[in-house]
Amino acid sequence: MENHKRLPWHASEPEAIYKALHTSEEGLSDAEAAERLAHYGRNELRQKPKKTIWQMIKSQITDPMVLILIGAAVFSAILREWTEAIVILTIVIINAVIGIVQERKAESSLEALKQMSAPNARVLRQGEESIVPASELVVGDIVLIDDGAMVPADLRLIESANLKIQEASLTGESVPSEKDAKDIMPQECVLGDRVNMAYTSSIVTYGHGTGVVVATGMNTEVGNIAGLLENQDELDTPLKRKLNAVGKTLTVVGIIVCALIFAIGAFYGRPLIPQFLVAISLAISIIPEGLPATATIVMALGVQRMAKQNALIRKLPAVETLGSATVICSDKTGTLTLNQMTVTQIAVNGDFEAKRTTPVEAADREHPEVYRELVYAGALCNNASLDPDHKGEIIGDPTEGALIFLAQRFGIDHEELEETYPKLFEQPFDSERKRMSTVHEIDQQLVSYTKGAVDEMLPLCTGILTSQGVRPITQADMGQIQDMCDSMSQKALRVLGFAVKNLKHLPEDEEEDIEFDMTFIGVAGMIDPPRKEVAESVRTCRNAGIRTIMITGDHKVTALAIAKELSIWQEGDTVISGEELAAMSEEELDQAVEQTTVFARVSPADKLRIIQSLKRNGEVAAMTGDGVNDSPALKAADIGVAMGRTGTDVAKEASDMILLDDSFTTIAYAIKEGRRVYRNIQKVIQFLLAGNIAEITTLFLATLFNWDAPLLAVHILWVNLATATLPALALGVDPASKNIMKHKPVKAGTLFERDLIARVIRQGVFVAAMTIVAYFIGADQDGHITGQTMAFCVLAISQMLRAFNQRSNTEPIWVRAEGPNPWLAVSFLVSAGLMACILFIPALQSAFRLTDLTGSQWLMVMGLSIMSIVQMEAVKWVKRSRKKERQ
Repeated sequence: MENHKRLPWHASEPEAIYKALHTSEEGLSDAEAAERLAHYGRNELRQKPKKTIWQMIKSQITDPMVLILIGAAVFSAILREWTEAIVILTIVIINAVIGIVQERKAESSLEALKQMSAPNARVLRQGEESIVPASELVVGDIVLIDDGAMVPADLRLIESANLKIQEASLTGESVPSEKDAKDIMPQECVLGDRVNMAYTSSIVTYGHGTGVVVATGMNTEVGNIAGLLENQDELDTPLKRKLNAVGKTLTVVGIIVCALIFAIGAFYGRPLIPQFLVAISLAISIIPEGLPATATIVMALGVQRMAKQNALIRKLPAVETLGSATVICSDKTGTLTLNQMTVTQIAVNGDFEAKRTTPVEAADREHPEVYRELVYAGALCNNASLDPDHKGEIIGDPTEGALIFLAQRFGIDHEELEETYPKLFEQPFDSERKRMSTVHEIDQQLVSYTKGAVDEMLPLCTGILTSQGVRPITQADMGQIQDMCDSMSQKALRVLGFAVKNLKHLPEDEEEDIEFDMTFIGVAGMIDPPRKEVAESVRTCRNAGIRTIMITGDHKVTALAIAKELSIWQEGDTVISGEELAAMSEEELDQAVEQTTVFARVSPADKLRIIQSLKRNGEVAAMTGDGVNDSPALKAADIGVAMGRTGTDVAKEASDMILLDDSFTTIAYAIKEGRRVYRNIQKVIQFLLAGNIAEITTLFLATLFNWDAPLLAVHILWVNLATATLPALALGVDPASKNIMKHKPVKAGTLFERDLIARVIRQGVFVAAMTIVAYFIGADQDGHITGQTMAFCVLAISQMLRAFNQRSNTEPIWVRAEGPNPWLAVSFLVSAGLMACILFIPALQSAFRLTDLTGSQWLMVMGLSIMSIVQMEAVKWVKRSRKKERQ
């Protein structure tokens, strides 16, 4: 075992490999696998080292906004303004701590995500097939791979059936490599020509095979170039970039305003140091230091809520994009339906003549012998198997799983049947032939069974099986069979045909055609029942201005039946088949896609055309997918959604979001949550920036008109720290409005919409006016310090009260349509408690240069503070009145 890394596996016989790795074709025992895992380590690539605390601190304090705050603290300390210096540094430290905690959480979330979406592998242990995490594979394991899977470790193939593997990541070849397990390659053979090997991270595009693990982790071929693959998910988001851009813009404005202040001060002949302190106050007032951190926290909480509802966000920008979605393109199977295929109707020759199908429960009870050949064909021409670790579940294709369960209903043990009549040859299913065939020896006779699409099989059949034996099939027979299949499809049944043929010899060449002169046995109709909750979710999405489009490989008739049942298709909508789609030009498709709600019989490649057409029409599209071939469409979509249960590893890697339960309803929930996050961040922006505008307007006007400063730097810092941050966080977790899914989707890039900017300026200027009025009343009654105390109280209390009014831009403050938000009340009480400390504790009162107020002054403060609520309510009332007039 110790020298296994140096052996030329591609030049070795399977027996020699088993011997070198101390394994067998039945695989390792669980105990041996555990021992090797402990000794050689997990099957994982080395990852980038995590950021150290010092690196995180550096990234936090080198932000332009933070550097200005640090500069202000240093100058305040030089001027012996210790209170300002301490408060500024406290804000810097708190912001840094929040940033570091969030970054650590993000790293932990990514790590958890990698664990949750880590690829699995089908492995033989002690002769039994089971599914294990790919990271737990060890050298000597026997691994099974099939179409759509990502190769989990470096394998020496020991069996292959029409196996093709895409190895572009290793060889640069865009064409999949055809594999042959039987070939023994020369020792000097280059990697790209090793047809008996499969390498980590390459993708199976066709067929299936079995291989023995010869290298894991950093010892694989991919491990040699691991440095190129150690990419971590980008944590930056469009939203975060917009907020940072706003912060930088305001920082530049702050510097310009500071320069203006100095110029104006020089014009009025003011002393330098007081003027400098005013400039510091202005710089601090204009910097929204809490905005990026608060927005990040709001988004992170939204992601956590989605994860609890089975929506795993892989890429954070998806949270923002979800709120803008206008179309959901959904697979039918597993997403709109349960993905539990069940055979419900079967038919053989007598049924075709009687023009009726037989329910399975009647067939297995009353006529088991009549239908036994069809059941045998379904069970033997099959690559699925029962999952030994999960009772009642299938490993493999759900359609083939339904045929195994059908055999069980007829009292046939699938594993025992396969052992009695093992598979000797296979022509796998492919999308061109739409059928598959297997060869078995039954009663010393080579027999091939074929299953697939009836319309593709009938022309290849020359006989039909009856209760009296085989007779030639006629055109009338074919017509009856086709009519019955159409009738079954109209009932949303998926129809498979079965045929049998006796062979004289076992095919030697995998390309040899055995699918001719066959005898038609009968058909089986199966259905994947719709999920009960989907119809309601589709209606909810429609009310929200989001169109649902079903995309399926099923027949038009089948697709339409399910679409009608789920309310996806409505009168006037169009249904387009893959054939019709192929004949359309891009311009014709752009027109058709506006009215189409069902695309039937489409290939995965067609999905990309549909997505591109929707995007040309200005739609924001979410696209679901689970296969390898879906990955281009998933990447092209605004929101790529992969299936967590049935999705291939490649589809998950290409996606923005993974549905852990594969349910359409989860997409609808995620869109609702995305809208909630988007709207709450808008509330936070409006709340914080209005406060900043109030502060800078107050100080700028005072400087411009040569008044004494109504506020000190320490007052502004306190308002930003104690009375703004907590209510902002509370607004960030505000419940979604009951009407949030009744509005049209928000347009991308409208975070700072015109109405929001107008509201921010209007509220900020009004609060500034109330603050200045409070200052002059106090200064006129008891002097400058009383004026500053009253101005400070009005600014802080207005901020605290505005949080309650910020929940809705249209509904009155007393209307709680979206339900209570207890965190707002908590934040108000905590902020009020902190305010009481600095207003009534003598030492703190002195440090903040405040004074006691009389009862009448407090009444004046409360009255002016409440005026900010009155102003906002008046604006809302005017809006509601105008809306009623327009209606």
